[in-house]
Amino acid sequence: MTHSQQRAELHRQIWQIANEVRGSVDGWDFKQYVLGTLFYRFISENFVIYMEGGDKSVAYAKLSDDIITPAIKDDAIKTKGYFIYPSWLFQNVVANAKTNPNLNTDLVRIFNAIENSANGYSSEANIKGLFADFDITSNRLGNTVLEKNTRLASVLRGVAGLGLGSFEDSSIDLFGDAYEFLISNYAANAGKSGGEFFTPQSVSKLIAQLALHQQASVNKIYDPAAGSGSLLLQAKKQFDEHQIEDGFFGQEINHTTYNLARMNMFLHNINYDKFAIALGNTLIDPQFKDEKPFDAIVSNPPYSVQWKGSDDPTLINDERFAPAGVLAPKSKADFAFVLHALNYLSGKGRAAIVCFPGIFYRGGAEQKIRQHLVDNNYVETIISLAPNLFFGTTIAVTILVLSKHKTNTRTQFIDASALFKKETNNNVLEEEHIAHIMAVFGSKADQEHFARSVSHAEIADNDYNLSVSSYVAAKDTREVVNITKLNAELTTTVANIDQLRADIEVIIVEIEGVE
Repeated sequence: MTHSQQRAELHRQIWQIANEVRGSVDGWDFKQYVLGTLFYRFISENFVIYMEGGDKSVAYAKLSDDIITPAIKDDAIKTKGYFIYPSWLFQNVVANAKTNPNLNTDLVRIFNAIENSANGYSSEANIKGLFADFDITSNRLGNTVLEKNTRLASVLRGVAGLGLGSFEDSSIDLFGDAYEFLISNYAANAGKSGGEFFTPQSVSKLIAQLALHQQASVNKIYDPAAGSGSLLLQAKKQFDEHQIEDGFFGQEINHTTYNLARMNMFLHNINYDKFAIALGNTLIDPQFKDEKPFDAIVSNPPYSVQWKGSDDPTLINDERFAPAGVLAPKSKADFAFVLHALNYLSGKGRAAIVCFPGIFYRGGAEQKIRQHLVDNNYVETIISLAPNLFFGTTIAVTILVLSKHKTNTRTQFIDASALFKKETNNNVLEEEHIAHIMAVFGSKADQEHFARSVSHAEIADNDYNLSVSSYVAAKDTREVVNITKLNAELTTTVANIDQLRADIEVIIVEIEGVE
């Protein structure tokens, strides 16, 4: 069985377990128990590997909690960010889960203890509250303690039975991949609520490559609307070509999704000291001001959401928005996210942002912001994508690439709306599509019906309209008709019809004569 076949089989097992265990509970509501349990297994196995240090004579899971000294615990927390006593390990809890009448309360105690082990350490912010959404009191698990424990035991045993292989050899990749597979499937089956926090991997790959293009190393990467962290993690997968020196940063407004993102970092083997995910409203309470600027920014912010805007008179003086001289409309915060990203971007870096297409041609404040961006030569490329690439929406979105180091004043427009593979529920960008876009993005070469670099003067004359269709002519797919040839064919056809009629009349006369 090939690696891809093994992965596909693992995905099938995971989704089957998730569906069987949840019973009548909605998959979107039940996701935290499967995802949280997968995370619990990961950090337990990861911690065992660390504590055993490659010494096969040590079986950490079989040790007594009493032999752990304060010095051992302190050293482990400084390195891993948390501590897990042998009795707290996933493998020990799952062994007795089916017969443990206190399973629900034991899990709460263990999860709280793991989180509290980081109190007072530099890892505290990245560990605290990780299991907050694993709510064992919820009626989603059942109406009685026995029902809750039965379902919890089924989840634990199901995740324990997953064939994740040798931890040292491959399970880090498989854990992370399994986690992304689960949240992508939950997002796909949850409609808009799921799609809001997850960017499909194919689109994430394109965005990451755009932001990291021609940067052999970047200081750090940032997502101001981090969701589940999928965009940041795509950057990690580019490590062979791009080194990210100081880690991954993001901010997320939704508490549940914020926890998903932090778990996702750990599950992709990013240690607590290499990431910082903050909880809060990026536009009103931005974090990481002391960390900026960032060499790479990736983002898929919510489309056309409401924000305070002009209701808060102090925002026009905010260093992020003041240079444009106008705030994004209260009912459409899209350009507020764009200006925020621009403010956090370094002089050598790029930001790649997924945008609602309407912001590129609407008038009013949005037109003024576009003028600010173009006049200051911040817009490198605008790429229109195919429809139905995202979960929860069929919108054909646009990617805006910002740069502060352009070598000319031209803006590139790419019409990639025809690049997709049609699948059952959503369209997908394939590797060849991404490669085509990146090749044209890198060369800045014009390509008929696909890409064109436009002068500042032309954009200004067009009232700063940045819609791709205004600059890249769509290919005319209508059949070309040769009128001369068609007329000749019609003449021949008419002549044939006339001859046929004459022949029929002769036959009729002959028949009537016989009668």
